[in-house]
Amino acid sequence: MKYINYVLRWLFFAVIIKPVVKIIIGLRYQNEPILPKGGPAILIANHNSHLDTMVLISLLPLKILHKVQPVAAADYFLKNRFMSWFALNIIGILPIERQGKDKSVNPIEQCAKALDSGKILIFFPEGSRGLPEQMTDLKYGVVKLAERCPKVPIYPIYMHGLGKTLPKGDALFVPFFCDVVFSEPMTYEANSKNFYENVKSRFNDLQDSVKLPKWDE
Repeated sequence: MKYINYVLRWLFFAVIIKPVVKIIIGLRYQNEPILPKGGPAILIANHNSHLDTMVLISLLPLKILHKVQPVAAADYFLKNRFMSWFALNIIGILPIERQGKDKSVNPIEQCAKALDSGKILIFFPEGSRGLPEQMTDLKYGVVKLAERCPKVPIYPIYMHGLGKTLPKGDALFVPFFCDVVFSEPMTYEANSKNFYENVKSRFNDLQDSVKLPKWDE
C-alpha cells in the first residue's frame, strides 16, 4: 500500500500539478531558482492561496518528492476520511495541531523530528492564509523551529499572483500568472541575532524585488 501511495503521489505531481502550474497558471521565475537538492531543509513562503503548497512542491525535482512534507493544520486536513488520506498520502503533509489543542504534542518537536530524518519541510511563517497579495505579520513558530534546528538551511521564497488565482474563501479557479522570487538560504546559526527581524527583512526585500509586466500591475 505504501508503494502504491508513493506512485500515486508521483503521478499526481508529474501528470497534473506540474503541467497546471507551468501552463495554466504560468509560473514565472523572477531570478535564478535557489532550492535545496536534498534534506534536511525548510522552505518558507508567504501564504495567500491553497495553491501555494502545490506550487512550492512543483518547484522541486520529482526525484526528491518523497522527502517533501508541507506543515499543515491537522484539524483542517484530517477532518474526514478522504481528505485525510489525500492530504497524508498524496500531498504528503506533516499534520500539526493548531492552537495547542493537544498539549502532549509539541509541533516544533514534530517538525524537528521530520528534519532529523532528512525531510524538506514547507512552512508558512504567517500561519494561515492572508488577503490576496498581502503579507501579514510573521508568527514566532519559524524562529522556534530555526532555534531548535540551527544548522538546517531555510529557503525564503516569495510568490505573487496566487492570491488572485485562488484566494482565501473562493472556490473558483481563475488562471493568473504566478511570479516567484528566490533568496539565498539562511540558518539560525548564522543569523541568530534578531533572527525574526532578519526573516521579515528578507521577505520585504523579496516583495520589493518583484517586477511585473504592465498588464499585471
